[in-house]
Amino acid sequence: MERIGLLAGGGNFPYTFAKEAKRKGAKIIAFCFEELTSPEINNFVDKAHWIDISKFQIPKFIFLLLAERIKKMVMVGKVEKALIFTKLKNNKEVQKALKETKDNTDYSILSEATNRLGKIGIKVIDGLDYLKDLVPQKGVLTKRQLSEDEKRDMDFGVGIAKELARLDIGQTITVKNRVVITVEAIEGTDETIERAARYAKDDIAVIKVARPNQDMRWDVPFVGPETIKAMIKAKARILALESGKMFLADRKKVIEEADSHNITIVAV
Repeated sequence: MERIGLLAGGGNFPYTFAKEAKRKGAKIIAFCFEELTSPEINNFVDKAHWIDISKFQIPKFIFLLLAERIKKMVMVGKVEKALIFTKLKNNKEVQKALKETKDNTDYSILSEATNRLGKIGIKVIDGLDYLKDLVPQKGVLTKRQLSEDEKRDMDFGVGIAKELARLDIGQTITVKNRVVITVEAIEGTDETIERAARYAKDDIAVIKVARPNQDMRWDVPFVGPETIKAMIKAKARILALESGKMFLADRKKVIEEADSHNITIVAV
């Protein structure tokens, strides 16, 4: 049985991955963060270690990985970069490691983490082999189709979102009437949607894309039930995802929820 270490961030995606990987025969050892990872992960993994972010110690974490005989690691789930400036700001080990990166973009931080794990014999892999069924291909996924105005908003937003992602600022924007309402930076997709509701009261289009050189080992773009909840609250009508490069966690549940609230999900 293949033994996989799962570094589990927030949201539903970590246990979606664990469920699918176990169904395909893998044994999952999860490394979870008390302030971040959903407790539901315990129901889907073979073993879970819980880590207090504010007391995180790099040597202790490495010892734990070696003790569990982890040779392959998957990193999935939301880890807000704001943690660097809050829970980890006084962590000397982490701050020292960050000084060795070129900058503090997601790509640089996760690349450094991957290199460090490689030095102790742990290979960071992508979860695509276990989750191919969750990667939407081009087309409308829901019952409701796009109107011509909505299609124009989507087409307008996709190019801007791709440029934002290329600059490594964020991967999500919201649009209404071919005007950009909000742009994702450090706060994440769901908060970007919530902010949009302050300025546009309804009919918001949400566009989320992959980076041009997306590394699926540790930078997995995904949406799930929490994103749809944020859209319902914001009265958003369209969710456009980049096809073939993004996971749709809890796909059946997400599409049913979208259909029940007259939301169109389209892979572009």
